[in-house]
Amino acid sequence: MTRREREKKRRPPFGIPKGIVLLATPEGWRHSVLTVEGGTVCGRLADVPVNADPAEARAAAAAMVAGLAHDFHDVRVDVSWDPPREPGSWTAQVTLASTPPNAFGQTTR
Repeated sequence: MTRREREKKRRPPFGIPKGIVLLATPEGWRHSVLTVEGGTVCGRLADVPVNADPAEARAAAAAMVAGLAHDFHDVRVDVSWDPPREPGSWTAQVTLASTPPNAFGQTTR
């Protein structure tokens, strides 16, 4: 196997995001990022205080996902928050705002 074939087969450690679940817990703001490939990345919003306003937590989660999408896949994403269905719980849809380079042989936007 050539070096080029190995590089082509490597997958980034973070998949392309498609959704976010954000939860307010007594220990802090928790998130789960759902990926197109079927994975889930969970954690805590470390830089957001426990008593932060939900809008601040949503903004931090959206910025985190946008940063990960850019860093790992060189794409821009849009995050659209759904109306809350339960207190302390929010969901968002993540959509691609640009196509990854070389996905179709060219870059768009």
